[in-house]
Amino acid sequence: MEKGKITAVLGVGPGLGAAVARKFAAEGHLVALMARSPGSHREVKGEIAAAGGRATSIAADAGDAASVAAAFAEVRAQLGEPDVLVYNAAGFEVGGVLELTPERFEECWRTSCLGAFLAAREVLPAMLHRGRGTILFTGATASLRGSARFSAFAVGKFGLRALAQSIAREHGPAGVHVAHVIIDGQIETPRLRAMSPDRPSSTMLHPDAIARTYWDLHRQDPTAWSLELDLRPATEKF
Repeated sequence: MEKGKITAVLGVGPGLGAAVARKFAAEGHLVALMARSPGSHREVKGEIAAAGGRATSIAADAGDAASVAAAFAEVRAQLGEPDVLVYNAAGFEVGGVLELTPERFEECWRTSCLGAFLAAREVLPAMLHRGRGTILFTGATASLRGSARFSAFAVGKFGLRALAQSIAREHGPAGVHVAHVIIDGQIETPRLRAMSPDRPSSTMLHPDAIARTYWDLHRQDPTAWSLELDLRPATEKF
């Protein structure tokens, strides 16, 4: 257990973001729950408090530079400088190249990629000063493959992967562990379960299982760091 360390999770919803927040809180971290809508993290904040942990809710629009800067200023004021950043925000839109508007295409990229750049800039100075820190980026199948009608999603995720590689190579030698996790499959969420009530759980990634992997990445020894790994259900084709 790591008592007193601080984790910022940007992109907290009812699935993976909430599971990561619960896991790090259970390990003694103070957690900043960050999302565009405060309602997104009201339930998980209550769950963490009920389990004896501490979390604070902070509104943040990942694709807006001023919003991200203000949100992290609030994190520092309430909790302190983050030891861990988990970037889990993503812009998702399905549509052909001729169907997507330029505005929506850019919005997806800003949420999936630009926001990660903005968030990393907020936490890196203190991490470099301490000589340690962890930055974890949530990727997807689209990080590796641009499928038909998924250009808006894939461009953001491709960019996120490149960003992770660049930051890792730039700041890894200074003690900042950067890892990119490719989620190759659908995560089991209340929304997905409601849409497919008869679908076997074995065909989806369980958020708590992914969260344990994120914790393991954070705890890796510096002599054996992972830059990238992929996660998928045993039944997933790849």
